Amino acid sequence: MSNSSSISHFLLLALADTWQLQLLHFCLLLGISLAALLGNGLIISAVACGHHLHTPMFFFLLNLALSDLGSICTTVPKAMHNSLWDTTTISYTGCAAQLFFFGYFTSAEFYLLTIMCYDRYVSICKPLHYGTLLGSRACAHMAAAAWASAFLNALMHTANTFSLPLCHGNALGQFFCEVPQILKLSCSKSYLRELALLVFSICLGFGGFVFIVFSYVQIFRAVLRIPSEQGRHKAFSTCLPHLAVITLFMTTLMFAHLKPPSMSSPSRDLALSVLYSVVPPVLNPLIYSLRNQEIKAAVWRLMTGGFKEY
Repeated sequence: MSNSSSISHFLLLALADTWQLQLLHFCLLLGISLAALLGNGLIISAVACGHHLHTPMFFFLLNLALSDLGSICTTVPKAMHNSLWDTTTISYTGCAAQLFFFGYFTSAEFYLLTIMCYDRYVSICKPLHYGTLLGSRACAHMAAAAWASAFLNALMHTANTFSLPLCHGNALGQFFCEVPQILKLSCSKSYLRELALLVFSICLGFGGFVFIVFSYVQIFRAVLRIPSEQGRHKAFSTCLPHLAVITLFMTTLMFAHLKPPSMSSPSRDLALSVLYSVVPPVLNPLIYSLRNQEIKAAVWRLMTGGFKEY
């Protein structure tokens, strides 16, 4: 038995038991991280360099790509290091930093996806008010609010979690540091404070989810009233990528944390954690690029050196 003052490091969950499998996981994580860096980096560069992409939708997409980059850079490098060097340790301060930044970028992604839903709602349901409701200053304020809210959310959870006394060892059942795993090590009833914070965050998330569902009901009703097939196709082409990204993000996160205990097992929990923490940053650029002709054209110009024409 130990307390938090004597813990200098934590033990993370190993991705594999043998050196050969660890090396395989290292190569897979390297490929995934490079794909995420390439995809999100191309979107950031394309939006930043393409002046015709300086619109609210692409401004928020740039912010989403930044959050995806931050998220995958928080968890994957340490997992790659542990797989390559056959270790599972992470320092106490390193664990706190990882927990903070993962919570920060994950929260920011959810808030940005909610704002992007509002952008699509105004664009399709209230097009005459689009310039007023989503001017450059309003977009900057909404993005700043998303990042600031995510910062406060992550700071509160990190400070409260690491203020708890820990006396159930230092082994975490996860390949990166997250709040539920730290709470399992607590021996104090003060963990109820963190549970209250978690419930509050879940309620905020549920509120955002309800807003997204309500907005898309209104969006699809408006799209189906568009007389021309070309107009409907264009409206759907801007909404479906965002809806797909939200579905991927929400379903993996909710299933990983709300599944019944009977469905839990170390290998299944590990696969789910990889699914919601690593896969979305890789797939998000691909989803947006496949359905959005402007993004595809901008990325192609960027890759072929045509960004000088922007």
